[in-house]
Amino acid sequence: MRVLVVDDDFMVARLHSKLVARTPGFTVVGEARTGAEALTAIRELCPDLVLLDIYLPDISGLEVLRSLRGADSRAASETDVLVITAARDAETVRGVLRGGAVHYIIKPFDVPVLQEHLRRYAERHRELASIAVPGQGDVDRVFGTAPLPARLPKGVAEQTVELVRGILAAAPAGLSATECAARTGLSRVSARRYLEYFTTTGRAAVSLRYGATGRPERLYRWTE
Repeated sequence: MRVLVVDDDFMVARLHSKLVARTPGFTVVGEARTGAEALTAIRELCPDLVLLDIYLPDISGLEVLRSLRGADSRAASETDVLVITAARDAETVRGVLRGGAVHYIIKPFDVPVLQEHLRRYAERHRELASIAVPGQGDVDRVFGTAPLPARLPKGVAEQTVELVRGILAAAPAGLSATECAARTGLSRVSARRYLEYFTTTGRAAVSLRYGATGRPERLYRWTE
């Protein structure tokens, strides 16, 4: 990953460059002290990622970000921005979020913080490269968000789901609907409804248990 470091403070820029260089998979391709220098360097160097300060002597980092997103060039469209700044006001944070930055780090910060964000950034790129046709779970993972809870089907209550789950998980050999009903206090029909729900959602497996006489029973076993 090619990184451009943008900060008006020479010592801070040098420190950030050293941290980047120490992170496996990353290399510093340049430094910029002003917003104008940053935009020129992005066009010329085509970095993958820009570490961008907000407080710059000519134009703000927010203006750099807006100019970058509005620029009609391949370098601008393929360059990500990680903001590193002492700015703590909500308006700046909102502006950075609207500008599509990958994250926002507030100065001062501990050394491992930047390197951890760089590692996560690289991991996200690897995941994107490995996904041919992303599903919702893949997208949630790349965006760093938890998947929304699945809506329970009609006739299935969350409290009873937890009751049956606990009973079934505590029976490694599995349970029939009749046995589950006896342990939970549910009717056999209700117990089977919840057991089948776990089966269709991939949290339980079902097999047949043959007795001495009569039809075989469906045996449910917790697998999650």
